[in-house]
Amino acid sequence: MKKQGFTLIELMVVIVIMGILAAVAVPKLFGMIAKSKASEVAPAAGTFIKLQEAYAAEKNDVGTWPAIGYKGPGSQAAGGSSSKTGTFGYAGSSAGAWQATAFVALNDCVNGTWSVSTQYVNGSITTSVSTSDEDKCVTPLMPNYCKLATSGSCTTAASTTSN
Repeated sequence: MKKQGFTLIELMVVIVIMGILAAVAVPKLFGMIAKSKASEVAPAAGTFIKLQEAYAAEKNDVGTWPAIGYKGPGSQAAGGSSSKTGTFGYAGSSAGAWQATAFVALNDCVNGTWSVSTQYVNGSITTSVSTSDEDKCVTPLMPNYCKLATSGSCTTAASTTSN
C-alpha cells in the first residue's frame, strides 16, 4: 500500500519559504504604492510651470491660477485656486505660487510638501522648486522633481542645488 501526500516537514519548508518571500516583497510593494501616489505631483507642477511661462511671455508678469488657466488635479474648490485628490491637496495662495501637500502618509513621509515659486524679473521668469524633506523621504519618492526648476533653485530641508 503506497501513501500519497506531503509530509509535515515538506509543508513547513514551503511555509517558511513563503514567509521569507513575503518579508522581502511586502516592503517593496508599499514603496511602489507610495511612489505611484506621489507620481501625480510632478506632472501637475510641470503644467503649472508651463502655463506660468506662457502667461509671463504674454503679460510680462506671473499670474494666479485662474489668470493663467491652471486647474489643479482632482476636484477644484470654489474660487479656482485650490484642488484636491484622494492623496494630495493643491493650493495657489498668490500669483506665481503652487503647493502640493500629502493628506496621507507616503511610506515614512507623514506630511510631505512640494512647492513651486515663479517670479518675473527683468524680462525673464525664474522657477524655484522646494520640498519639505526633514525626514529625508520626500526626495526618494520623486528623485527628478528638482529638474522642474527651469531656472532658479531646488531647495530641500537637507540641501540646496542650483540648476
